[in-house]
Amino acid sequence: MTIQADIAIIGAGPGGYMAALRAAQLGAKVVCIEKARVGGVCLNEGCIPTKTMVRAAEIYDLARQAAKYGVLTGTPTLDWAKAQQRMNTVVEQQVRGVGMLLSRAGVQVLEGEATFARPDLLAVRLEDGQETVQADRIIIATGSRNAQVPIPGLDGPRVVDHLGALRMPALPESICIIGAGAIGLEFASIFQTVGVEVTLVEMLPRIAPLMDVSISEGLEWSLGRRGCEILTSTRVTGIVHGADSCAVSVSGPDGDRTIDVGMVLSAIGRSPNVENLGLETVGLRPTRRGIAVDQRLRTATPGVYAIGDVAAEGPMLAHVASHQGLVAVADALGHPATMDYTAVPSCIFTLPEAGGVGLSEDEARAAGHQVATGIFSLANNGKAVAYGDTDGFVKVIADKESDAVLGVHIVGPHASDLILEGTLAIALESTLDEVEQTIHPHPTLGEAISEAVMAVRGRALNVPQS
Repeated sequence: MTIQADIAIIGAGPGGYMAALRAAQLGAKVVCIEKARVGGVCLNEGCIPTKTMVRAAEIYDLARQAAKYGVLTGTPTLDWAKAQQRMNTVVEQQVRGVGMLLSRAGVQVLEGEATFARPDLLAVRLEDGQETVQADRIIIATGSRNAQVPIPGLDGPRVVDHLGALRMPALPESICIIGAGAIGLEFASIFQTVGVEVTLVEMLPRIAPLMDVSISEGLEWSLGRRGCEILTSTRVTGIVHGADSCAVSVSGPDGDRTIDVGMVLSAIGRSPNVENLGLETVGLRPTRRGIAVDQRLRTATPGVYAIGDVAAEGPMLAHVASHQGLVAVADALGHPATMDYTAVPSCIFTLPEAGGVGLSEDEARAAGHQVATGIFSLANNGKAVAYGDTDGFVKVIADKESDAVLGVHIVGPHASDLILEGTLAIALESTLDEVEQTIHPHPTLGEAISEAVMAVRGRALNVPQS
């Protein structure tokens, strides 16, 4: 017997389950098909588990510095297995929570693999049989996986991906991380903080290449100060595996060299999951970037939508997937909605964190703006000094003629929380005056944003005058 639904969603990651909840909220009958576990990669393997390990590393680092604050604790040690146990507990709690939300909302969840039979019909292979789902609208939210690149030895026994790194039974003495995007940088920060010798290899000229150059410089300085070796404009050419270590061959500006490490983490990038969905059956031909969609997340096939990492539009970020899900559902149920990528925040959960939104300085100049910038160091922020956490800054980019805020970029504690103010400023098309005239509470890290705004016009107050 065929299951009838108003909307069927393939995938229950942050895009899929948020879409399902909104569709149910709007009165639709919803079926969600998930082949693994609700929450997707983000909840089970990525965003949530890595943040619990970042927190473990942060607490370990704070414990080592406790005497500086007058707290005498003795020499701390990190119990990696206990940190992993807490990570697993947090993940299980979140998975159960998402499952409960879907159940309470009346969303039917099928555990299986969905394939298109026609644009309004899915064949679902279950563990114990087959099911069919007929829906007026179908949303593809199948996410992405680790990208594969032809590096000799990359498939060897001492190479792990992000999930393998989280599940390592013990910490290695040393690790080479390939790729200095968000994933590579976060693991570099975790491992370096807990005492692993880290070599970070990036083929592009700078780390965090998708963010403003100030963030790249700030994170490179911070990681370097902690002892991380960073090799940019460098390619990994091969990996030779031994019994207890491996030799990573790299080629860079200083020539060729070999790095001997205990493990290798591949953090090269992500590829959309477009295989085995029967897309050709409904006339969809994805590219390497994913499935083409418009601003309403509609594909070329009427009634079929694509969101999240599998969609060719928008950055591969969990919060983008979630918002795309809300837009797709609204459109599918007849409510006007479109995606606007003008104010999408990006965060890197290193120690310290980084966050950026809007245009980078280079992008602003390339777009023809007359650019003015303001930078405020956290060393001049009272809350940061009181907490002993002064590494970082806030950078604001504005248009000289209109005073419009074009971009906000932050390195420092809680940058991922602070960047929301920049996101709102850009989304609301705020000017420098509007942000400056907003009263910021004292003492807070957020005051650094208003100071950076004032610094654009050379009138920051909490900066010594030369």
